[in-house]
This record gives sequence, structure tokens and C-alpha cells, in this order.
Amino acid sequence: MIGIESGLVGGFGLLVMLVAFLALLLYLVPVPLWIAAWASGAYVGLFTLIAMRLRRVPPHTIVTARISAVKAGIDIPLNDLEAHFLAGGNVVRVVNAMISADKASIPLPFKRAAAIDLAGRNVLEAVQMSVLPKVIETPRIAAVAKDGIQLIVVSRITVRTNIDRLVGGAGEETIIARVGEGMVSTIGSALNHKSVLENPDHISKNILSRGLDAGTAYEILSIDIADVDVGANIGAKLQIDQADADKQIAQAKAEERRAMAVALEQEMRARVVEAEAEVPRAMAEAFRAGNLGIMDYYRMKNLQADTDMRTGIAGTDGGPATPPRG
Repeated sequence: MIGIESGLVGGFGLLVMLVAFLALLLYLVPVPLWIAAWASGAYVGLFTLIAMRLRRVPPHTIVTARISAVKAGIDIPLNDLEAHFLAGGNVVRVVNAMISADKASIPLPFKRAAAIDLAGRNVLEAVQMSVLPKVIETPRIAAVAKDGIQLIVVSRITVRTNIDRLVGGAGEETIIARVGEGMVSTIGSALNHKSVLENPDHISKNILSRGLDAGTAYEILSIDIADVDVGANIGAKLQIDQADADKQIAQAKAEERRAMAVALEQEMRARVVEAEAEVPRAMAEAFRAGNLGIMDYYRMKNLQADTDMRTGIAGTDGGPATPPRG
């Protein structure tokens, strides 16, 4: 009995080892994938598939992409596909982009497609935009004509991908910025806003003539003005602001002159008071020197009293004049 049990345990262990070996063998040697590649005309050797496993390259992704390329009539070396995957690229997207470009008669070699993909751009979307142009709508752009009226313009830009300049070329943001700059310049050079409203196509023609797509990854096919709204009268607002500023400056200068006049008046009054304070001293000196007698002093006082009376009657002190008695 012990011998029989030992035989059963040994047989079970051998069976487990056999199953594990077969699982490891099927993992290292993807036989179904090898058969699919052979049947599709994109033959890949078994040792090559095993080597992909050891290099941590998914054989299914590489072989599937190669099968798609071969079926589309494009021959891509297997090593190039592996190298692109190891570099961090998207092999399936690159192959699909090459197939789409080949069907659209767009020259796109593998090296260029791989470079575009590694540059962070969607190469498949770029090829699709080459076939079906994309429409970019600009935000509301405000510009002022020479008559001071503000115009708010919205345009639609139809662009097509330029495959040759896709690597290193500027993106959509640059296109929108350049078109906005062209709109502001064109509207700003117009004599009045009415001419812009009458001929909005002059804006698009002027912008297209400047070649704004230079150095970008796109080719501008057309620029269409979608909407033009009349904004505020910026010229009038600027004139009002300038007038307010001039008024404030004039008021400040007038206040400065008034303050100087008041200061000068106060200074003159101070001098008069100072001079009047010297009169008693001068009179005392005249008495001591004998130049002024007591009768002269009384005559001067009478003259001063008579002058004050006449001044009071005439009303020269600012009050109402005293009417003469009948």
C-alpha cells in the first residue's frame, strides 16, 4: 500500500511539472501567433518570438502590426518595429498611419512616421487631417478702426497637416495667434469700421497674403469671417478720458495759482502791518527830535478822523453808503 501511494504521489507531481513546463513553453513560444503570422505571409521565426519575450517586447503587438502592414502591401522590418516600441513609441498607431497615408497616396516612410510619433504628435490624426482638413474657430478678437469704433471678429481657419513640417513645426496656438494679429492689423489700417463691415473678405485676403503658416505644422487653406460685431466707441472714450485729464490738470494749476495769490496777499498784509507798527515809533522819534509838534499831531489826528468819516459816508469799506441828510 505504501508503495502504491508513493507511486501515485510521484505521478501527480510529475503531471504538475509537465503542465507547468507546457504553460511556460506556450508562454515563451506563442505557437498560435506564429501560425497566424505564417498564414498571413508575414512569417516570424519561433526563436524570434522567444527572443521578443526575453527582451520584454510583446510579440502579439509587434506581429499584429506587421501582419497589418504586410496585408496593406507595406514591408516594415521587424527590427524597426521592435526598436520603435523599445523607444517608447506606439507601433500600432504608426503602422495604421502608414496604411492610411499609403491609401491616400501620401508619402510617409517609416522613419518619418516614427519620428513624428516619438515627438509626441498623433501621426494617425495628422494623416487624417491631411485627407480631411480641420476647421479651427478663433476666439472673439477685438480691433479698433481708424475712426475709433471697435469691431469684434470671429473667424474660422481651415488647415491641413503638412507632414514634412510636422516635426519641429508650430501648432494650432501659433496659427490662431498669427491670424488674430493679422485681423487687428487689417482692421486697424481701415479708414472706418463701415468699410470693414461692407467688405469683410478683405480681412481674410490680407491675412492669407502674409503667409502666416510659415514655420508651422499646418497649411492654411482658407480663412472665413464667421461674425463681425460692432463694439464700443473707443475713440470717443479716449477723448473723454483725455478731456477729463486735461480738466484735472487745469484745476490743479488754477488751485496752485490761487494758493500763490493768497500767500502773496498774506505776505503783503504782513508787510503793511509791519509798516504800520513803525508809525508810532517814527512819531516818537519826531517828537524827541523836535520835527513834530503837538499841534501837528492834532492836525494829523483831525485829518485822519475826517478821512475815516468821508470813507464811511462813501461806503468804500464794503458797507452801504450813508445817504445824505436832507
